[in-house]
Amino acid sequence: MAQEEGGSLSRVRARVGASHGITDLTQKLHFYDRWAPDYDQDVAALQYRAPSLAVDCLTQALPGPPEAALILDVACGTGLVAAELQARGFLRLHGVDGSSGMLEHARARSLYQHLSLCTLGQEPLPSPEGTYDAVLMVGALSDGQVPCSAIPELLRVTKPGGLVCLTTRTNPSNLQYKEALEATLDKLEQAREWERLEARPVDRWELATSKLEAVPGTPDGAGFISGIVYLYRKRQAAPAEGGRPRAQPRTGL
Repeated sequence: MAQEEGGSLSRVRARVGASHGITDLTQKLHFYDRWAPDYDQDVAALQYRAPSLAVDCLTQALPGPPEAALILDVACGTGLVAAELQARGFLRLHGVDGSSGMLEHARARSLYQHLSLCTLGQEPLPSPEGTYDAVLMVGALSDGQVPCSAIPELLRVTKPGGLVCLTTRTNPSNLQYKEALEATLDKLEQAREWERLEARPVDRWELATSKLEAVPGTPDGAGFISGIVYLYRKRQAAPAEGGRPRAQPRTGL
């Protein structure tokens, strides 16, 4: 039995390692379409913690009753983040993803009120400005997935005073992307578009796909890669002339 489990984990590591190596978006989306039926069990085998870590971070900062918050899950995949949100009482959930195969599995779980096919970075999110109390993007910030240039689009659909929660890996193969991501995040903060509430490093993000990716000092065969959770609050609209706040668009939601 132990040999069988070890062989299964080896296959999962090979598959996830292959996904990390795909930098062409079209190829990456096709990969995810094929991966969708096995995705949940594969990431569970890797002890993937990003969905629960991100939702924990968000819920500690989001005011008001959870059932009242309208939340967008960007790059929602099969619904792992939505499952974490629903377990904490969040019920008004929308999701978008660029993989039709992933969306098919997310739809079957009946966790979202609304799901849309959207390839962020190539097209805008299908929502008006200032729609959501919180926006999350978990696991999609890396080469070949969502480009850093798409981050302002997340901010656009967030309500003034709303929260944006993001995650990325900090293992060696993703450090160049992380550097570019943080430059984008900092630029938006310097422009007073949002304020950083937290940047939470995590050592045990998921099991490494190779020894080279593992956090130094972890045992061979059980090493974890590291990651980070970012949490931002969108700034309130600046007062218009005469001291009155600018009107925000009505969403009807």
